[in-house]
Formats: sequence, structure tokens, C-alpha cells
Amino acid sequence: MSQNTSCKQEDPYVPPPQDTSTKDTLLLLSTSFGNMYMYMYKGTPLHRANFHKLVSEGFYNETEFHRIIPGFMIQGGDPLTKDDNRSNDGTGGPGYTIPAEINTSKYTHITGAVAAARIGNQQNPQRASSGSQFYISVDGAGTAQLDGEYTVFGQVIKGVEVAQTIVQQPRNGKDLPNDRIKMTIKILPKTHNELKDEFDFDAE
Repeated sequence: MSQNTSCKQEDPYVPPPQDTSTKDTLLLLSTSFGNMYMYMYKGTPLHRANFHKLVSEGFYNETEFHRIIPGFMIQGGDPLTKDDNRSNDGTGGPGYTIPAEINTSKYTHITGAVAAARIGNQQNPQRASSGSQFYISVDGAGTAQLDGEYTVFGQVIKGVEVAQTIVQQPRNGKDLPNDRIKMTIKILPKTHNELKDEFDFDAE
């Protein structure tokens, strides 16, 4: 079984309104298994701005984690997971891709890394990212081989054990969870000091 994080071919990138904010921000991803708190890196501004825009629009609410591979990652963010047809899960998106922002000197697949899914190199030699689908590494050792191949643009700074619980749920031969695992995501504005005091996290 190939352990890639592919999704369907999408149209060229259409940038969201420019995100000039330098404020520190957390994203609260809620599931029936618990909450994950995610920080988006300022060093990947296109991915950060796009993710914040989609979250603010409610794009991810009621989407599902549609792919789970133990020792590897959980993947979600496909709007097609909202419908009753589970056979198309993993093929949808907002209709555009995002230029790669791969920087292995700063951002790698540590446990809890948040990275963008994409289609494979043969169709996508520029490594452009899906406009919405993302994955969370449940084991840095299991995803280290993806460094340099996919854009890591964030990190779960609290609640990574929730992803590690989700990845252990029963699944079919296509790594689709037997039961639907829905998410909601909302923005939590935080100052640099609040991130340090509340989460023991030094924002960049």
C-alpha cells in the first residue's frame, strides 16, 4: 500500500485576500474524540492565509477525517465528505491548489505536524498543495520520509493524542474509517505571551 497523501488534480492557485496579520493565532479543531489546538507557521504565508480564510468561512465544519493510517497520519479537509457518498471521499477541494512552501530547514514532519495533501509528482512536479486537504502526522518517525515532498505549514501544540486515537479507529481496505469522524475548526486569537503561558509554546 502506498503511503502518499494524494488527492485529485485541481485548478491553478487563486490567492485569497492578502493576510498581512502578524498576530499569533490558534485553531481549535474539535472532534468527538477530543480537541486539537493547531498553530499555523508564519513562514508559510500562503498556506497560513488560505487555511485561516477557509476556517473563517466555516469551510471545514462537518467535513471528516477520511483517511487514517496507523503509524503514519490522519487526513481530512475534503468538502465531499459532507455528503452521503463515501466513495468520493478524498477527491474534493475548493477548486485550486497552493504553491509549495517547503522549507525543511525549519519545518519537518515531527509528531503533530500539520501538512498539505497533494497529488503525486508525476502530475504535479511543482509539489503544489491541495487547496483544503491536510494531514496530521501521528508519528514523526513514520512520516519523516515526506520531508521535502509536502508543505508542512503548522503544528498541533496540544491534543496530538486525539489524532493518535483517531488513527486507531477501525477502517476499511482503503483506509476510510468505518464510522464517520467529523470535525469543526474555529479561530482562537492568542498573543505570543498567551501561547507561552497557556500552551508552553514559543511562536515564531
